[in-house]
Amino acid sequence: VSKCSKTAMKIAEHFEHHQYIDSVLYPGLKSHPQHKTAKIQTNNEFGGMLSIIVKGTEKTAIDVARFCEVFYPATSLGGVESLIEHRKTVSGEGFPVNPRLLRLSVGIEDANDLIFDLEQALAKANSI
Repeated sequence: VSKCSKTAMKIAEHFEHHQYIDSVLYPGLKSHPQHKTAKIQTNNEFGGMLSIIVKGTEKTAIDVARFCEVFYPATSLGGVESLIEHRKTVSGEGFPVNPRLLRLSVGIEDANDLIFDLEQALAKANSI
């Protein structure tokens, strides 16, 4: 859990003010509205789950997930491999979720490899 939490924090911090990201939803970030509560409740271990809302369209978000090479497109929680999902596709129509939201389940891979993977996927999705 500690490795996943540390890696998720690095990813969240890296993408918090990124040109292709509208927002990062992660309680470890000081900008998160429940950060102080989460800090107390989790003893600074904020977990390996985070979400990002990409700029652009729903198709942009789907393309980012599709273009990832290290993150595997799947729905699961708590595995050792890093996963990415376009939540609206998984939840279906009528579910109240932002159509540009991607949920990440961070595994044990190197943080820099995961950041690079998201960077290349975002760049590719925004170039088409």
